[in-house]
Amino acid sequence: MRAVVIDAVRARPEVRDVAEPSAPPHGVVVQVRATGLCRSDWHAWAGHDEIAWPHVPGHELAGVVAAVGEGVRRWRTGDRVTVPFVCGCGRCDWCRAGDAQVCPAQEQPGFTHWGSFAERVALHAADTNLVAVPEHVDFATAAGLGCRFATAYRALAARARVAEGEWVTVLGAGGVGLSAVMIARALGARVIAVDRNPEALARARELGAEHTLRADGTDVPEAVADLTGGGSHVAVDAVGSEQTCTDAVLSLRRRGRHVQIGLLPPVEGHPRVPMARVIGWELDLLGSHGMAAADYPAMMSLIEQGALQPQRLIERTIGLDAAAALLPVFDRAAVAGITMIDPAL
Repeated sequence: MRAVVIDAVRARPEVRDVAEPSAPPHGVVVQVRATGLCRSDWHAWAGHDEIAWPHVPGHELAGVVAAVGEGVRRWRTGDRVTVPFVCGCGRCDWCRAGDAQVCPAQEQPGFTHWGSFAERVALHAADTNLVAVPEHVDFATAAGLGCRFATAYRALAARARVAEGEWVTVLGAGGVGLSAVMIARALGARVIAVDRNPEALARARELGAEHTLRADGTDVPEAVADLTGGGSHVAVDAVGSEQTCTDAVLSLRRRGRHVQIGLLPPVEGHPRVPMARVIGWELDLLGSHGMAAADYPAMMSLIEQGALQPQRLIERTIGLDAAAALLPVFDRAAVAGITMIDPAL
């Protein structure tokens, strides 16, 4: 099969012919119909995760079950499926409680094993992790749920518990940030979107942001305080940098809730966070790490009803060759939505 292969940290990705995967026990092989290009894939390429090389990236995917391993009960070849980017083991206390996103023995396609920038991908513990894709939900829409959209949904609905009428400030208007804008608005919140890219901010306004702020040269916390009358109830760092994390925390009102979605690589040991403000204003700092398959039905129901429209976030669809070229510069790419990959192109 064709796949994007990386030989070492920051090596140039190449599209090559590689051996097809086989279905692991209790797992499946999925023929990939769509897979998203995400900033997390760039972090893996840049060496911010423990990766075994050579490696095939890709963790947001949807497609058709092509092979079923021994012990799988719920799935058959031909089933339309997607999967969270965190795949639980299915056996531990966390998985049995429905919290596979924090499973200590988790597998992550595109990180712990070869991922979905390929024509086929192996997935583990299928009965715990696979999610059925309804016939009228296209594969590109379903693939976009696995990381960015589902992460934003759980971050706002389950972690921050956003209430109607609250202010939500979203730092970063890429795929996960725009997902957060759409979801926060659907939950009845008033949304402020912050980014350096004017096109991304325009897209955020289309998706429901009441205000947008250009990050370059703007004192973001001061601007948010002025717009909200004292600060946001909830702030989301959807980028993952010391600057965006700090701006998000300082944008909160007293007893506000900060949700860290963007990966935050350490600088000189550990990222610096304004903890004095966290303590003095009794702020809540919340992490959000994807969403378990067990929690998908409520989100999928809102999508089927049209209350959430993740397909509006897809900016473009490219093939594997274009994805290989784009991955090393994706941290600097001026995107205003989700980049989707079709391995058949």
